Amino acid sequence: MPGLTNPSVDYSAWYNEVVLQGELADYAPVRGCMIIRPYGYAIWELMQQALDGMFKETGHQNVYFPLLIPESFLQKEAEHVEGFAPECAVVTHGGGKKLEEPLVIRPTSETIIWNTYRDWIQSYRDLPLLYNQWANVLRWELRTRLFLRTLEFLWQEGHTAHATEKEAIEETHRMLGVYRRFAEEWMALPVIPGIKTESEKFAGAVQTLCIEAMMGDRRALQAGTSHFLGQNFAKAFDVTYQDEAGGRQHVWATSWGVSTRLIGALIMGHGDEKGLRLPPRLAPYQVVVVPIYKTEDEKTTVLESAHRLVDSLSTSARVKLDDRDTVRPGFKFNEWELRGVPLRVEMGPKDLAKGQVVLARRDTGTKEFLPQEGLAEHVCATMDDIHRTLFEQAKAFRDANTFRVDTWEEFRERTAGEGGSGFLLAHWDGTAETEALIKEETKATIRCIPLDNPQEPGVCVRTGKPSKQRVVFAKAY
Repeated sequence: MPGLTNPSVDYSAWYNEVVLQGELADYAPVRGCMIIRPYGYAIWELMQQALDGMFKETGHQNVYFPLLIPESFLQKEAEHVEGFAPECAVVTHGGGKKLEEPLVIRPTSETIIWNTYRDWIQSYRDLPLLYNQWANVLRWELRTRLFLRTLEFLWQEGHTAHATEKEAIEETHRMLGVYRRFAEEWMALPVIPGIKTESEKFAGAVQTLCIEAMMGDRRALQAGTSHFLGQNFAKAFDVTYQDEAGGRQHVWATSWGVSTRLIGALIMGHGDEKGLRLPPRLAPYQVVVVPIYKTEDEKTTVLESAHRLVDSLSTSARVKLDDRDTVRPGFKFNEWELRGVPLRVEMGPKDLAKGQVVLARRDTGTKEFLPQEGLAEHVCATMDDIHRTLFEQAKAFRDANTFRVDTWEEFRERTAGEGGSGFLLAHWDGTAETEALIKEETKATIRCIPLDNPQEPGVCVRTGKPSKQRVVFAKAY
């Protein structure tokens, strides 16, 4: 197995090598698309299961809408179509004939869903509609990277309809809270919840909320978004309901989503020079058992004990027995470290004679000798500790690379070069012109206006004009 590029030398090469050598994904024949391999898809399934449960706990149901959307639907909401037009792929022929109306391969589903909601919503009794869709989408990206930005990707998209503005705004914040909890409790990744600027919000939204995470190269990654759509789509598709007084009102809307980009966040949020470090809740294998032997007699004895150990651990963890004879134990250790398995159990004849095993942690690299009796309980406790350790390490890294910046000179200095800038907390005068100017001059963008941001009078780091609060700038993926 070839070694990985040191991430401190070439972070991009290191990332690609982890994805490919770790067998998470591969390149597809179509430029910009990816093939998700079983190990990578297993991570996505665990994410999907956890999120799906959280959505259903908050009252949402799953639906599925078609992949193909009539082109005319996208023309009905002007801001939305303007935002997505450059990314759309259009089908013009089918069955060997030119179509009467071109069909857009969905970049997102607001238009086809709100066209349908017009038929489903008649009265206040029909509201709210709390629906989610697990699907694939296609956006014609020019610059792509496995998991982070591909033409086709997997995601979920929630689309809800409400009788009042207040209910829709509450839903927007509720779902951002779900994403934050998932990031922290499942991904062990600290995030900053905030508001996108007008320039960065979702096309067609009144307001976009987001969670922003810091990756290992000090760049920001948008890990999830939740949009308050107001009545824009309801008006575009004439979706109204009869209120209790008998009048007609336009419906209020939200949409929200996360994608397979989260796998990229896992890699870059926790990975090291050896490869992946997976938080236990999202690890396809939480424990790998590696039997060690030299002779056939040792093999028989050790494998019998290994199978018994796997059976005992399997009731509380996802366990893999690596009993391959084709590679040496050292190769197995390196392979499972690359693939981020949280715990490795090593057991050989000497260990069995002492009634013990060796337990190695992927997060810290430490090893300890433990009795086989009671190992399952110890493994469960250790997995909880691994999650805490990964979260605390990621938070400490983020905090160490978050800076309050008050001068343009320091801002330029921290954003110089090709690497990440960390999070820069700086004042901004609130204008799109200044936001665009800063991006043009430094490649740093406003990631969000933090939701818990205190009011702090100051002056814009670029123009010197008055500012009410700091925002989060960073170079980003």
